[in-house]
Amino acid sequence: MITKEHVLNALRGVMHPEMKRNLVELGMIKEVAVEKDKVTITLALPFMEIPIRDDLVRSVREAVEGLNTGLEVEVGLTEMSQRERAAFMTMAEGGPRVGESMNKIRHVVAVLSGKGGVGKSSVAALLAVTLRREGHAVGVLDADITGPSIPRMFFSTPQRPNGSPLGILPVESHLGVKVMSINLLLPQEDEAVIWRGPLISTAIKQFWGEVFWGKLDYLVVDLPPGTSDASLTVMQSIPLSGMVLVTTPQGLAGMVVRKAARMAQHLGVPILGLVENMSDVVCPNCGQHIEVFGPSQAFHTALRLNVPLLGKLPFDPEISKLCDAGRIEEYSADVFTPIAKELIAGVEGKAE
Repeated sequence: MITKEHVLNALRGVMHPEMKRNLVELGMIKEVAVEKDKVTITLALPFMEIPIRDDLVRSVREAVEGLNTGLEVEVGLTEMSQRERAAFMTMAEGGPRVGESMNKIRHVVAVLSGKGGVGKSSVAALLAVTLRREGHAVGVLDADITGPSIPRMFFSTPQRPNGSPLGILPVESHLGVKVMSINLLLPQEDEAVIWRGPLISTAIKQFWGEVFWGKLDYLVVDLPPGTSDASLTVMQSIPLSGMVLVTTPQGLAGMVVRKAARMAQHLGVPILGLVENMSDVVCPNCGQHIEVFGPSQAFHTALRLNVPLLGKLPFDPEISKLCDAGRIEEYSADVFTPIAKELIAGVEGKAE
């Protein structure tokens, strides 16, 4: 009598031709059902259109048919979710590193914009601060390796991370937000990071796998603008709970952020919603709302992308002043609280 365990043991002998690890260990065997003389297997692929798809299917079928010549073997295909794909990539690279295996991170939220200059990093920092004020344990991973700005926002004086047997220890802000950025490791904050894509990708993986974040409710990942190697690395290698898109009222910004949305959708990353930054500015004398960058496109952009509109943020010179002084945590951020609560609801809802 063939059992599910017999089938799994047979499949442990099927090696991925490129990864040199067996399919069970890589998490590619999603389901196994045995009914009399019929075995149904669901094979999970990182992407459906991979060159070795047919070879993998044939190897799986032959391995199970070898258990009994009278077996009927059916192999179905499915595409991995973003989180499954990230686990697959981790296993393919030798398994979790010391820091990664010890970390307990409930939710990872990436913040991405289509183009630079829309205040993406400010939104990421304010999101982290607001979540911390709501009582959550929060960290910020600055994945913008060539243009890091997170440390300047959180610290008024240069900081250095320490090492430990469990990995690099992130620097903690005044409110207790844990921060890791390449700028914390450079001799001077204005030192240029002149790296090609592979080195940038390696640094991001190290910030995820070799930093001891400990127990976090939320890790906010500040991505560089656009659809570069850094964003691709995060979406493929880190198990994301979702992504927040940042844009401005400009039609150009809306057009480019749709490219970022398409990338997220293609890679199976849930889009938690859209934030329109610098929607308007309030005149300090008369209180009138002035649309400096033109009429808001937020509702139209969110509708076109079929994602929630988390909120619209005004252009506030106070944010720039506090960021430059390393005092972003002093910003009242009352306008951001509803956005953070909407995001929390979205993340918790997708986790159910």
